[in-house]
Amino acid sequence: MDIATCLSLIDLLCAREFPAVRGRTEHGESGPGYHIAALRTSEEFWDGDGGERDETRAQFEADRDGLAERLGARWGRPQHFSLYSVLDRTVAGEDLAEPWAGLSGHVPDVHLWRAPETDRWIALGVSQWAEELPFQLLGIVTETDPP
Repeated sequence: MDIATCLSLIDLLCAREFPAVRGRTEHGESGPGYHIAALRTSEEFWDGDGGERDETRAQFEADRDGLAERLGARWGRPQHFSLYSVLDRTVAGEDLAEPWAGLSGHVPDVHLWRAPETDRWIALGVSQWAEELPFQLLGIVTETDPP
């Protein structure tokens, strides 16, 4: 993982205006009040006994933590924010704001900062939609407070 590239992309997202409607971007997706970028994506896991998937998960979590250290030098120690309750509330029918509602379906938790210079939330999370699908290290920038 190229940390300098990840930091540059997060800076770009912090400075970029939010679109009026949800859509795909060159780095992921954006919508009213948020940007989500795939900072790194693994291979898929259709074959194997799960050992490679476990190793990849551990590596992606280590990459997230390494990037969090660099961002922590800017904004201090991150909050650890579980998205489990967000998923639970969404499944129960509560209408929660994006990007939090959507992220909760495939990202169990995030490291979270409030950037004082932009008044935006910055989060890092490891995503996996299903056991066979790739992991992604996500960078999230939003003006929407976590629920």
